[in-house]
Amino acid sequence: MDWLYSHRYTIGIVVGVIFGILARLNMLRTDYRQYPTYPHGKIIHISLGVIAGGLGAVAVPALLEKNYTAVTFLSLAAQQFRDVRNMERQSLSKIDELELVPRGAAYIEGIAMVFEGRNYLVIFTSFLASLFSILFAWYWGVLAGVISIWIANFFKSGKKLGDIAEIESVPIRLEGPDLFVGPIYIMNVGLEDSRRKIQEHGLGFLIKPKNRNIRVTLANLGQRQAILHDISTLFGVYRDEGEPSLRPMAKLDMNTGTVGVLLLPQEKDANKTYIALHRVPVLESAVRMPSEAGVNKKKEA
Repeated sequence: MDWLYSHRYTIGIVVGVIFGILARLNMLRTDYRQYPTYPHGKIIHISLGVIAGGLGAVAVPALLEKNYTAVTFLSLAAQQFRDVRNMERQSLSKIDELELVPRGAAYIEGIAMVFEGRNYLVIFTSFLASLFSILFAWYWGVLAGVISIWIANFFKSGKKLGDIAEIESVPIRLEGPDLFVGPIYIMNVGLEDSRRKIQEHGLGFLIKPKNRNIRVTLANLGQRQAILHDISTLFGVYRDEGEPSLRPMAKLDMNTGTVGVLLLPQEKDANKTYIALHRVPVLESAVRMPSEAGVNKKKEA
């Protein structure tokens, strides 16, 4: 009987580790933001995924053998993954200093949080795959692993800008040195050459919140900076260092909560930019829910 359980433990750990690695690979993407970098950034995160998968898989035999002391290593793992979050935050902050259109602190914190959270999803996947393999049979472990990867895939990404706001393409207009996107005043452009370049390369959009909660989210400076950075990454930006008048901007209409966005892409394509704006991620740190506060809720009759 001991041999049988030992054999099951081995199978469970192997199945758990395999599905933990598969879960991490499924959540690891190098997209237009080129992060994580390829290949070294991916190697780091895949290695951490292997460690997380091993931790989740080994925790099951430890619990079944009532070796509760051994399970405390999960707290050590949590500390290590928090260190990963700090590492990502510091690395991206240093890189951000060299960007023509920075990500901003809120976007960086969101990315760092994602990389920490995905390691916990790997532990969850490997734990369930290992548990079902040991208690029942290896094929039940495989099924549990597949379902866990599907659940992890569901939680790996949040809402997009198009889910929370209406986006409208509007013309840019100059009234003397004053620059407007639709009805929203953006800035004063003093140089004639800068005004000419903005008229030639600029695109204007209005982002209208769908409710009062979204209005507060769009007012967040970090969320607006994330919009500018994502579009500039996708289509480039028509500026160089030392040209403050040639920079993308997002200004808030305080009466309506609408955000006017001025973009200066190198690849000027209004249709592509319109589609890309809908796909900009909504930052978790920017989300606010003032309507849920007790003071703002309507009293029941």
